[in-house]
Amino acid sequence: MLLEIQFWNRKKMMISLLVVGLLTITNAWASGPWHAAKQNTTGWQYMTPNERVEHQRHMRSFETYEECKAYQSEHHALMVARALQEGTVLKPRFGSGCKQLRQRGKLK
Repeated sequence: MLLEIQFWNRKKMMISLLVVGLLTITNAWASGPWHAAKQNTTGWQYMTPNERVEHQRHMRSFETYEECKAYQSEHHALMVARALQEGTVLKPRFGSGCKQLRQRGKLK
């Protein structure tokens, strides 16, 4: 019986440590640098892997909101054109990477 109690206590401790670790990782990721992803990048499916990396680099390089929005408008137009070439219509996304960057204090 004593071994059973020790086993359950050890199991509870391991689960608690796992939960704390996951919460720490999630919090660090959420506050980390902006990243381009399928959920937040218009035309993600029409971009090559290299274009995705380059897009993320561009988005992180801007100093002002206006620079970011100008690039974002160009990028959106290019993705709409690619979608039309594929015979599809690109659905608009809610939210903006530029707005997220400005909210995080990364853009003036």
